[in-house]
Amino acid sequence: AHRRSGMKVTFLGTGTSIGVPRIGCHCPVCTSDDPKNDRLRCALHLEHRGHSILVDTGPDLRTQALRYRIDRVDCVLFTHGHADHLHGLDDVRTYCFGRNAPLPCYAAPVTIERIERVFDYAFDRSAPSTVPQIALVHIDGPFNVCDLEIEPLTVYHGRAPVLAFRIGRFAYVTDTNRIPPEAMNRLQGLDVLVLDALRHQEHPTHFNVAQALAIVDQLKPNQTYLTHIAHDLEHHQTNAELPARVELAYDGLVLECA
Repeated sequence: AHRRSGMKVTFLGTGTSIGVPRIGCHCPVCTSDDPKNDRLRCALHLEHRGHSILVDTGPDLRTQALRYRIDRVDCVLFTHGHADHLHGLDDVRTYCFGRNAPLPCYAAPVTIERIERVFDYAFDRSAPSTVPQIALVHIDGPFNVCDLEIEPLTVYHGRAPVLAFRIGRFAYVTDTNRIPPEAMNRLQGLDVLVLDALRHQEHPTHFNVAQALAIVDQLKPNQTYLTHIAHDLEHHQTNAELPARVELAYDGLVLECA
């Protein structure tokens, strides 16, 4: 049984790895003046009982933290170690100032290896205190953090394993084009599913819209928000074509999860 979470979820970014607008592109979505077509790199902010949790630290983290006034962070959860989900990690330095202990960062072993390689200076004991003061915590099963029960599920992004997270009746499943049966079983009975859907055209490592909708048909959550969106999908036009209880997420969208 999943404990109800009483959690506020803010989408800090809903874009693909290069963001929207795409540099040098002058398509209708990239030149749109509708803020719902502006997409920073994918990340979430979770708030629960006064606690503050980041899911991923992409290269837009500083902008996101200022835009959505994330003044404090108690821990970070990582889905995987690709640049668009990791390379803003240096910006958690600010959240380390004044802490009594390093900032806990929860990740799968393969992601921890990448963090230690890419941000090696953070683990240099002779480094000044201005480097990120973080403590890497291996995820090897369900865990409790900030009064939340977090259930990690392994999905696949091409051949690369990625962690999805189920928290109560909410689940975040980004960067995937294959959800194994075991994870599908654990994604039953959701109020809210957040799911990768890059574009209409097929892609070797992401669900396209049709593939994402096929997953929704199997899981039947009460509501689905699609994320990790490329510039191919115009916000309102795409929503008009989607079935009931499925819509594109957008930067700044806030959900109150029971």
